[in-house]
Amino acid sequence: MNYSAINLDWHEINTVFLDMDGTLLDLHFDNHFWLEHLPVRLAEQRGATPDEIRAYLHERYTEMEGTLDWYCLDFWQNHLGTDLVALKHEIADRIAIRAHVERFLESLRERGKRVVLLTNAHQKSVAMKFGYVALGHYFDEIITSHSLGLPKEHPDFWQKLSTVEVFDPAHSLFIDDNLHVLRAAHAHGVKYLLAIHQPDSQQPPKDTAEFTAVACYTQLLG
Repeated sequence: MNYSAINLDWHEINTVFLDMDGTLLDLHFDNHFWLEHLPVRLAEQRGATPDEIRAYLHERYTEMEGTLDWYCLDFWQNHLGTDLVALKHEIADRIAIRAHVERFLESLRERGKRVVLLTNAHQKSVAMKFGYVALGHYFDEIITSHSLGLPKEHPDFWQKLSTVEVFDPAHSLFIDDNLHVLRAAHAHGVKYLLAIHQPDSQQPPKDTAEFTAVACYTQLLG
């Protein structure tokens, strides 16, 4: 399928911030883990039904959504009393790089851009996934929101980020599948913002509202 090019003024972009799950990697792994695999395995451990566990988890997820703990593997491991990293390894075959991501990352190197992974994912999740997909070497820096103490959707996130990463919002590109996160970046003045058309390959495309969406990374190769 041919997709229309997304024209960016690459001469004006010095730093490229990239999300991980749903942006560079297919979100299917995470959705399947938290909504399907984890409830089944917890049900086995606790002598409950998967539906009972799903209902319980849904309540907890709703309570925690948007907070740093919602993204924190240590929080959920303590809360649920199980080794989540080990459970994630059980379905690691579902970890997948989105199409043409590596070509895009290579093109950023060729263009001389500073490339920073900027993720809400916990450090253990990043390390686990990059053990299966070889993307880590493409980044000049890997920054998780846990190291800053704020999730990316927090109004103060970008100000906190500026204490550890030197960048000019007017000369930065940020790609993320979370609209709340993109709006926080916009509020801080990040000029170039792109969403993701279909973060989970097994789910329908999403409405990205006011943001231009990347359907395929070939759109950014020029």
